[in-house]
Amino acid sequence: MSSKVRTTLYYDAALMAQVEQLAARKGWTKSSVAEAALASFFSADAVERQEAALSRRLDRLSRQLERLEQDQTLAVETLALFIRHWLTVTPPVPADQQAPARAKGRERYEAFVEALVRRLAGAHRLTLEVSREIEPAPFANDLTPGDPGALFGQKTT
Repeated sequence: MSSKVRTTLYYDAALMAQVEQLAARKGWTKSSVAEAALASFFSADAVERQEAALSRRLDRLSRQLERLEQDQTLAVETLALFIRHWLTVTPPVPADQQAPARAKGRERYEAFVEALVRRLAGAHRLTLEVSREIEPAPFANDLTPGDPGALFGQKTT
């Protein structure tokens, strides 16, 4: 029979309530619950379990960051393509039509913001639509990561 050492420990009341509940549910003494908890805490298995849990969390965070990076790349490339197109096809506004053009621009911007708010309030996102419609193509030898067509596996030049 192993010898046991008597000790007095002080616990938080909430923690002691949990110990008492577990002891009652398992039919153990409070001492055996505390002893099992300490043995688990100091065992090598506990360290391995903690490392496995940490590894799973890190893997999940890595996947989330990869998705964020893909979404950000899509957003930046989409914006760059839109700006290039807009600058290419939009003629300069004559001086006498600048005031009405500014007013129309404000009106269009307000409509854009309202549409954006509606879109963000729902679960329907453009990045999900696009990611489902296209399959990411690996960068070919003739495509560079900075090339907007590389995102879609197309050469744009």
